[in-house]
Amino acid sequence: MQFGKKPLIGLNADFAEAKGDQEAFSFVWAGYYESILRAGGIPVILPPMESEEDLRQILEGLSGVVLTGGKDLDARRDGYVLHSTVRPMAVRRENFDRMLMRVIAEEKIPLLAIGSGMQLLNVTMGGSLYFHIPIDIPRAMPHFDPHTNVHRHTLEVMPGTLMEKIYGDSEIRVNSKHHMAIREVAPGFSVSAISPDGVIEAIESVIDDWFAVGTQFHPESAYATALDLRIFEEFVEAVGGVPFEFSLVA
Repeated sequence: MQFGKKPLIGLNADFAEAKGDQEAFSFVWAGYYESILRAGGIPVILPPMESEEDLRQILEGLSGVVLTGGKDLDARRDGYVLHSTVRPMAVRRENFDRMLMRVIAEEKIPLLAIGSGMQLLNVTMGGSLYFHIPIDIPRAMPHFDPHTNVHRHTLEVMPGTLMEKIYGDSEIRVNSKHHMAIREVAPGFSVSAISPDGVIEAIESVIDDWFAVGTQFHPESAYATALDLRIFEEFVEAVGGVPFEFSLVA
């Protein structure tokens, strides 16, 4: 890639199983790739592949990855009981997402993880989750409204973080649509934003040489603000126009 070209940013696609006369298909919510385009990057859709070799070949040409949100992770794969409120994502997507996240972590590929993508980042790196906020944190404020995508709540950012750089110290309202949340933060990460009830809404890597940020809220939403787009702008600026280089393996 030549100097000055826009960075190529990977986006993991969702997956819908075949049902009746409808064939299986993959899709990406437009807000993710529109946000990357508006921030100055070029989105590259990653379908749910099975070959790690193929995945690594694609990642070699990218500058970073945005790990998208979606339905819920299967807690049984992390050693927990499946909660009755879980809305499981397609097995093929979860298989791919977990492989993708593992390779990203191994190679320290620049990452912006959103929604369930942040939850996967956290559990992959050794953290844990609340599986249903209304039960696990009874006094928590609403974080999800099943009747609308416009639900928003305020946010408190931590000093000295990327979130503070983006939002400053003014009152913030972000788009929220989750019933799971981070419980214990993974080693190597710090909390960069919380909601007023203490639920973790953003984390950042403190690991050397790894730019990795997660947001539980959805800055790609059509109901997000222009300020939320700054998260994508900071990410695209951080990764620049140079493809990620894999470390040499003996």
